[in-house]
Amino acid sequence: MNTIMNLYNKYIFMLVMLSVMLASCNKSSLNLNPPDKLSTQSFWKSESDADLALTGCYNFLYASGGGYSTSQYQVVAWDNFSDNSYGQYNYGGGTSALSSGLSAGVFDTYNLFQSSYYVNNYEAIASVNYFLANVDKVLTGDKLKQYKGEAYFLRAFNYYWLAVLYGNVIITTADPHTLDYTKHMAKSSRADVLKQVEADLDLAIAGLPDVAYSSGHAVKATAKGYKVRALLFEKKYAEAAALANEIITGGKFSLSTSYPGNFYKPAQNSSPEIMFSVKYQLPNLSHQDNGISVPLQRWKGELGTQDLVNEYEAADGKDTTSSAVYVKGKPFDNRDPRMRMTLFFPGDTKAQGWPFTGSYAVATPGKDSWIVGYYPVKKWLDPTLTDPDYGAKGDNDFVLLRYADILLMYAEAQNEASGPDASVYNTINLVRRRVAMPDLPAGLTQSQMRDKIRHERRVEFALEGIRYFDLRRWGIATQKLNGFVQNPLFPAVKSKYADNYDFWPIPQPEIDRNAPELLQNPGY
Repeated sequence: MNTIMNLYNKYIFMLVMLSVMLASCNKSSLNLNPPDKLSTQSFWKSESDADLALTGCYNFLYASGGGYSTSQYQVVAWDNFSDNSYGQYNYGGGTSALSSGLSAGVFDTYNLFQSSYYVNNYEAIASVNYFLANVDKVLTGDKLKQYKGEAYFLRAFNYYWLAVLYGNVIITTADPHTLDYTKHMAKSSRADVLKQVEADLDLAIAGLPDVAYSSGHAVKATAKGYKVRALLFEKKYAEAAALANEIITGGKFSLSTSYPGNFYKPAQNSSPEIMFSVKYQLPNLSHQDNGISVPLQRWKGELGTQDLVNEYEAADGKDTTSSAVYVKGKPFDNRDPRMRMTLFFPGDTKAQGWPFTGSYAVATPGKDSWIVGYYPVKKWLDPTLTDPDYGAKGDNDFVLLRYADILLMYAEAQNEASGPDASVYNTINLVRRRVAMPDLPAGLTQSQMRDKIRHERRVEFALEGIRYFDLRRWGIATQKLNGFVQNPLFPAVKSKYADNYDFWPIPQPEIDRNAPELLQNPGY
């Protein structure tokens, strides 16, 4: 199968075609006039049509995030919804969500991100449904099995995003050409949406090849990994642990020897750890508007919080109050190495990877968009770049699933199902040893191990878009985020989070179009 990159230019044609064919390729994702029937007569004539159509399904991974310079899966922006980072330009919408809260809203500057993600996922689902309804016309045998497996994975992927964000949403698996667009549709419960996710992932697992991930196409372990995520979200701990263990014992993936190398080219290309990502490739395919180094490092659109910095242990595995190696007055020395692999600190220069020269050659708070009280992001920076600025392109792949997550999800699920047995210690310690952090102390209780796992997930996946979703599935988002002080220099400025935010509001235009059948989520 050709890779997504090789088919990218051909997809321009497919994108135009889908904009006519699919009801969802319009602002109104669920209620449009019937698609043009002529397109089905001129397509689905050869195997190459299946290649184009499948590429079209993957193309929604590049969907806009509803604002400048941030696509939906530019994962670093998702940490702006959490206690890990502050987005000074509201990339992705996290800043407005924490400052003024979530609302049903309209398609305006402040709520566009909420609507964009909803529409993006339904556009992708309609594309997949169309693909599944027609691919049998041009493919047979193993190739058909694999292509359908990829499509089932992508549908599950998009419904999973809808489930964890909005919760109660409409389920549709029909060919968009067969839908009656004059009828309104009611939503299903989050539990039912997750059942659909699991069912599609089971079909994907059955059809996908059991190989390492490389080309951008989902493989069997990709689907298994997302099913582990779904099972953890549903608190099906024993099932999640068993499935994660299948991936671990399968031997197709391992931790990269370089933690930072998971986040920039060319190291990403050979990382044995990456299990699914949004693939980019210069010169044809760059990040939205600018390479990520421009909004992230030049403009400092995301800045790490002091609370995140405080989370990192000292190099001996102790907290900074009890460590024998932590030196008071030198808060950035002798810490978990991932801290300096993730953030920049005052006084950093080229020796620490700081990419700027001239008057900006020394990292200085308050200078060049650096807000005092926060810390610029180092993760995702290509270390070969110098003075990245407006117009620069970038092709870091946005990593959506790593083997480290499989290890830590196994540890979490096994601890919840059976307590902190030896396998729980082993998987966490593998992640820690990769960056030369000491093993966890023996004799932890289940509750103590739970805290250690949650700590490990925060520091391992900082600025990778995972923290917000972890807080919500653990049921502690309100506790952690409501009243959170993002910058200790401004203690009166606190973030806002309410329990009902665990279910995002369905965009109001969708409610209006499908009333009275489609009801808004509670509290909006």
